[in-house]
Amino acid sequence: MDRTPDLAPALKLAQRVDDIAPFHVMELAKQAALREKAGHDVIHMGIGEPDFTAPEQVIEAAAKAMRDGRTQYTSAMGLPALREAISDYYRSYYGVDVDPSRIVVTAGASAALVLACAALVGVRDEVLMPDPCYPCNRHFVSTFDGKPVLIPSGPAERFQLTAERIESHWGPATRGVLLASPSNPTGTSIETAELGRIVKSVRARGGFTLVDEIYQGLSYDGKPTTALSFGDDVLVVSSFSKYFNMTGWRLGWLVVPPSLVPTFEKLSQNLFICPSAVAQHAAIACFRPDTLAIYEARKDAFRNRRDYVVPALERLGFKVPVMPDGAFYVYADCSGVQHPNAGDSDLLTQALLQQADVVLVPGLDFGFAEPRKYIRLSYATSLEKLREAMGRIERVFTGG
Repeated sequence: MDRTPDLAPALKLAQRVDDIAPFHVMELAKQAALREKAGHDVIHMGIGEPDFTAPEQVIEAAAKAMRDGRTQYTSAMGLPALREAISDYYRSYYGVDVDPSRIVVTAGASAALVLACAALVGVRDEVLMPDPCYPCNRHFVSTFDGKPVLIPSGPAERFQLTAERIESHWGPATRGVLLASPSNPTGTSIETAELGRIVKSVRARGGFTLVDEIYQGLSYDGKPTTALSFGDDVLVVSSFSKYFNMTGWRLGWLVVPPSLVPTFEKLSQNLFICPSAVAQHAAIACFRPDTLAIYEARKDAFRNRRDYVVPALERLGFKVPVMPDGAFYVYADCSGVQHPNAGDSDLLTQALLQQADVVLVPGLDFGFAEPRKYIRLSYATSLEKLREAMGRIERVFTGG
């Protein structure tokens, strides 16, 4: 006997869902996958994922952990040996002493930002961040019913917030600032002196300074610094995804003020239980001298790619108003290129996918300040592929 299924009423979603915008880079990735399925050779310069993967030492450490049965829950704060290794890394690499007790190992940098927003952002609290910025940062704030306030930050500010801009936008509901240095999408860092002024200004207003440093290991010009050098009240997020080439392992960490350690332990226990035990055991091997030597060599490779792709883009008519000094991104002005869609990065990236089989990302993902003027390019791929991509784009622009 045929039966008509009951039609359930549509479920009412939380209002916060409407505040989370679609991710254009993922839509382009889906279109690129369809072209690849149809036999096209697509060059991906969209998603920010290193083409390098974990070194053999890290893989073997993961395999050994599994063979030894070290796969049970860990402390919600992470393995003590890993927290010690991260602390030692801050001391040797940055010259900053960070007590291991302040380090919270997390299921990627995203989990670290979730924990930070859960602890610090209340209903209708405002959090200042630059425009452009990584889109998920504003969504983390919205998820906890806060209000992200994006402040237009152009080439004159290196696409970053400054202490002056923060002071002029600070209001009664402002709770703190969320920064990223080096930044996705621009690859630019906050100059050390300016970062110090920002921390001092926010501290004077009783707010929090939360800094995403997941690309800090990939700083190419000058000695890298960490916001932790400006005081124990600064919160810093980092990750094993980018410099350590472990994107799918989903492991990161958060450094918190000493007084907030119990709060973050409680939140970690309740929200995540613990990060992956296998990934944690593997990550300890990241800090071996021979493994770090591999990472530094790969960093040099990324620098070489940057030094090729920036002038190559400029020869094609793109403008790179600020030289990226970290990460693996270029934020380029497309308004002067020789193409019918010049100045509209959404249409231009669609056209280059269809006409050149090259994936780039429109600025629409990253904010509201002239987003159609800019494209983001990820050079986390081989020099060979970068050269091929530039050649394809040139042929589209010249009709060759």
